[in-house]
Amino acid sequence: MQTLTPSLLPAVDKVLAFAGVRTLQDHYGRRPTVEAVRSVLGRLRSQALAGALPQAAATEANLVGLIAAELEAGARPALRRVFNLTGTVLHTNLGRAPLPEEAVARVMEAMRFPTNLEFDLETGERGDRDSLVEPLLVELTGAEAATVVNNNAAAVLLALNTLARNREVIVSRGELIEIGGSFRIPDIMRRAGCRLVEVGTTNRTHAHDYRDAITPRTALLLKVHTSNYAIQGFTASADEATLAAIAHEHGLPLMVDLGSGTLVDLTRFGLPAEPTPQQALAAGADLVTFSGDKLLGGPQAGIIVGRREWLSRIRKNPLKRALRVDKMTYAALEAVLRLYRDPDRLASRLPTLRLLTRPLEDIEATARAILPALQKALARVAEVRLAPTASQIGSGSLPVDRLPSVCVAITPHTQGRGQGTALKNLERAFRRLPIPVLGRVAEGALRLDVRCLEEADVGPFLAQLEALSC
Repeated sequence: MQTLTPSLLPAVDKVLAFAGVRTLQDHYGRRPTVEAVRSVLGRLRSQALAGALPQAAATEANLVGLIAAELEAGARPALRRVFNLTGTVLHTNLGRAPLPEEAVARVMEAMRFPTNLEFDLETGERGDRDSLVEPLLVELTGAEAATVVNNNAAAVLLALNTLARNREVIVSRGELIEIGGSFRIPDIMRRAGCRLVEVGTTNRTHAHDYRDAITPRTALLLKVHTSNYAIQGFTASADEATLAAIAHEHGLPLMVDLGSGTLVDLTRFGLPAEPTPQQALAAGADLVTFSGDKLLGGPQAGIIVGRREWLSRIRKNPLKRALRVDKMTYAALEAVLRLYRDPDRLASRLPTLRLLTRPLEDIEATARAILPALQKALARVAEVRLAPTASQIGSGSLPVDRLPSVCVAITPHTQGRGQGTALKNLERAFRRLPIPVLGRVAEGALRLDVRCLEEADVGPFLAQLEALSC
């Protein structure tokens, strides 16, 4: 093979004069194009110095192609749409809940135009941004007041820092949870400036354990919903009504952290039961915290509902401003909360609930629709077939419950010692598609669970399979 020396590569100015590069410059701008030209020529020069640069590499057509690829890669957004075929509906790493169209429209409007974020249109004076969603939260939960911060960890931190700073908080040992991202209840308590008092044992905590631990230094009782794991067998725990009675006997508030949180009884949709803020408040809880972007199906947010006197104190905490959310979050959250006013149509209008309740026959029909194209695209490298599977809700919600589903199982022809490498290559090939496709590897196959691939997604999914390179 004849190779080029570095001196035979064209100069930057000459490459910039190529017609194809001028077209790229019109699209991407002069500075990015110049940087791309220098980057490409630098790589080719290194190859030439190593004696490994073929003569064809320096042709105008090849250089334009390399520069175009460099510019396209540099212009690609870091935050991109993906197809979530992992089998986890509320996938923390993939942004959790997809928003309903009503929320998307409201967010776009809030981004484009000035809004009354902190302006009272009735009085013409400065307003409170919480007033945008507080009436809806009060209506839907039965609370006296509500506030919103940027996630549930922030909600717990803010409430504890406000009500229990330099004092004690009593929690069952069985509720000292850790969730993704190393969020631990004991760590949050330390950051909030309060002292953790553990009571009971990992599997059994009784009402008298709380009562016996109360001292003049106690600020509140905290009950944490163990939403991301389950302890089964010889267990015991005190419910909210029991803890509320104990707390109120001693003039203390009861705070309940629901974690995921939902505003409807999920059993009416054929899903496993999950505690609601309404139930906790009705049982006597004074404060309840929960997420906006998990089972609620809205944007990332932490919601605090409860008695007015405690919410008033929380709002005055300087941390509240540091943890507040922007106008896009309020716009999305309000739109989602309004959907809950019509629970009879909620399962069809809220994407999270729609995906969780999607009929098995519908999922199977989607799997059959994409199977032939996948078999054709992967015929040389893998066997492609349908297989039963089980989806999970995700984001720490209902951890032991599974939803029957259907997946496309892609098993590499390469078996034995090379199978692991073949599976990694398959995964990589799907991740490199224009809209990356994310599945999961299990039982020697790349499994694409199609629960979250709805009818509108099938066309774009199939259209890009020609770009699949394995």
